[in-house]
Amino acid sequence: MIDPGTYSEPVSFDGVSAVLVTHEHADHVDRDLLRAARDRDPALTVYTHPQLAAELGDGVRAVSPGEVFTAAGFTVRAVGGEHAEIIDGLPGCANIGFVVNGVYHPGDSLFVPSEPVETLLIPAAGPWLKIGDAIRFARAVRPRHTFPIHDGVLNDLGLHQFDAWLGDEDGIGYARIPLGESISL
Repeated sequence: MIDPGTYSEPVSFDGVSAVLVTHEHADHVDRDLLRAARDRDPALTVYTHPQLAAELGDGVRAVSPGEVFTAAGFTVRAVGGEHAEIIDGLPGCANIGFVVNGVYHPGDSLFVPSEPVETLLIPAAGPWLKIGDAIRFARAVRPRHTFPIHDGVLNDLGLHQFDAWLGDEDGIGYARIPLGESISL
């Protein structure tokens, strides 16, 4: 599981043995929900950047950009390092992305990893993002498949607009996964 924040439900942790957390913001890590999941399953391992790992306490493994590790049987590489800027250097917090067997989750970052990315989970909304930035990010990463994430604040019009712009981009394989459905890569 990646970034179980305040929009996650406790059932989301069923069967999960590893959690990757990109950064400290509540929409990416619900500390109470994570603590409850770890109380239910003390073997649940959490991976995040060093500053947040120290705050979350025992059983949390600190990982740094460039580090490669195995989580729940998947090969994971931590990349990036900083949250995208909103304005005037803010929020100025650490943010690591995760490339998991070729699938890249950048958190709240537009960091372009050096290794090839098969599938990009692209942020669609946030106070630090505009559609042009998302398009430039997808072009730079050059994934085979691109799926939107971080779009909870968009209404139907905003979702349609983002999908139309990214859907017109050649070579990134953009598609939206309908809520509650899954895909096989």
